[in-house]
Amino acid sequence: MGMAATDSQFHVLAVDDSVIDRKLIERLLKSSSYQVTTVDSGSKALEFLGLCEDDQSSSDSPSVSPNNQQEVGVNLVITDYCMPGMTGYDLLRKIKESSSLRNIPVVIMSSENVPSRINRCLEEGAEEFFLKPVRLSDLSRLRPHLMKAKSNNQNQEKQEDESESSETQSQEQEQEHHELEQQQPQPQLQPIPPNSNKRKAVEEGFSPDITRPRYSGIATLV
Repeated sequence: MGMAATDSQFHVLAVDDSVIDRKLIERLLKSSSYQVTTVDSGSKALEFLGLCEDDQSSSDSPSVSPNNQQEVGVNLVITDYCMPGMTGYDLLRKIKESSSLRNIPVVIMSSENVPSRINRCLEEGAEEFFLKPVRLSDLSRLRPHLMKAKSNNQNQEKQEDESESSETQSQEQEQEHHELEQQQPQPQLQPIPPNSNKRKAVEEGFSPDITRPRYSGIATLV
């Protein structure tokens, strides 16, 4: 009961061009108490995630179930590998290249057991690679990845909050220092009268200039 209530807080975006497979994975996820949104292509998945492709050939709105509510955060993406246009591998790379989406766990599904394909997806950052048809027991492997991503997001938010708090505190300290400097009285300098020594000498009847003795041209006769 408690686990179902916790899992219902997780939102999974399922991507598959096959209507049958899309309905199957949606039913399995809902039976595991996950919130589910389904789309039928990688480009529509990116649009739902907020990463619209400029070269999107179709202008149709995403085929989404339930309603396209982008304000609901996506906690995990599970996508088919073989899809026309953008493959599941291409979608995986787009998500991992995005600074805002790279922490979202991605799971790849495929009906073909190709080891090189599986390894390539795992090396690119996929959390799991499920072989179709996906079974309910496979979905039990999603929960650890969801919990890990949730913990990473919480730590990231905490670090961002601490960074903003530190920056705000530094700005407040700088403002207080500036205000204190403005409040301190500035020392008043006493004006020094120009040539004070010279004026004093004149008042006492002495010439401040150094005078040399003069001799008259008197010849002494012996």
